[in-house]
Amino acid sequence: MHLIVTRSFPPELGGMQNLMWGLTNELSKHYMLKVFADYHKNHKDFDEKISFSIERVGGIKLLRKHRKAQLINEYIKKNKVESIIADHWKSLELIKTDKKKICLIHSKEINHEKRSNLNKRVLKVLNNVDIIISNSRFTKKLAIQCGVDEHRIVVINPGVDQVKELNKKSLDNVESLLKHKYPRLITISRYDKRKNHEKVVMAIRNLKQIYPDIIYICIGHGDEEENIKKLVEELGLKEQVMFFKDISNELKNSLLAKSNLFVMPSIIYKKSVEGFGIAYIEAAQYGIPSIGGIDGGASDAIENEKTGLICDGNNLDAVYSAIDSMLKNKKYLEYGKAAKENSIKFKWDKIIEEYKKLLS
Repeated sequence: MHLIVTRSFPPELGGMQNLMWGLTNELSKHYMLKVFADYHKNHKDFDEKISFSIERVGGIKLLRKHRKAQLINEYIKKNKVESIIADHWKSLELIKTDKKKICLIHSKEINHEKRSNLNKRVLKVLNNVDIIISNSRFTKKLAIQCGVDEHRIVVINPGVDQVKELNKKSLDNVESLLKHKYPRLITISRYDKRKNHEKVVMAIRNLKQIYPDIIYICIGHGDEEENIKKLVEELGLKEQVMFFKDISNELKNSLLAKSNLFVMPSIIYKKSVEGFGIAYIEAAQYGIPSIGGIDGGASDAIENEKTGLICDGNNLDAVYSAIDSMLKNKKYLEYGKAAKENSIKFKWDKIIEEYKKLLS
């Protein structure tokens, strides 16, 4: 029996939720699992359809954390548990056990000033677990800089599910929606400073002089949404930039599949940084190459000048040049083919083998 302890789990939406679902679902094919997850208002319908045992814990945040830990500690005492796999160092902070503890790290949740209270809490947990699974080489390096014991860290990139074949009607609808305009750029992410929509929009202003029918598709929601929309209006790009949110997976994936280039030149904003970038791999599965930022872990997901380009997201000229070089002579077709081939190694049935080695 292995425990999965997580603060992020479906039906709540998000990258962490997808990661923990993919990991748990794949592990459940090989091991008996018990999941402790946070309450979600729509969890009952979701939980009824899964094959493993799950316990939801509700209540206000601080009390929920203590209550969840109490339930887990009691469960460990009464049951034969081999290991605990946690999504976040905070998920392990109150767990008292000598069982094998494995903690995933992603980047920004460990990135605190050295000797600050948060840094001390991170180190107290991570330097007392058996294995730390880092989502990228960048995150491993960051963890070591923060004071984490290097010998505990193993790099395992996040996995992705096999993409489903898209409905022809949905693909045709997307063509009509985009008015058959090319080239097509797309970003699927939160509107967040570090995702760097701003630089892409500013690059579009110049790119439209060369590519008058260029389209930039933005899918997501977040704190920066209104600021990005305001920038689009100020630059006179309402015909070039299209916004979508709260859309079906079918429409989202159809928009992605019908695009030419995925663009997310992430930057470091304050202490927030892109640890890996699963969105690059999701794009690659459809044969769509990516442009990522030099800051963070994008280089684990994108092979520079093979499956996409890595550029300095802080530099507008660099973002512009990266996009332009991919669109010139339709280089994105060559890179897209390589990206699709490369994406195979990120499928969960391949990635899970690394986890099985750690659990054996």
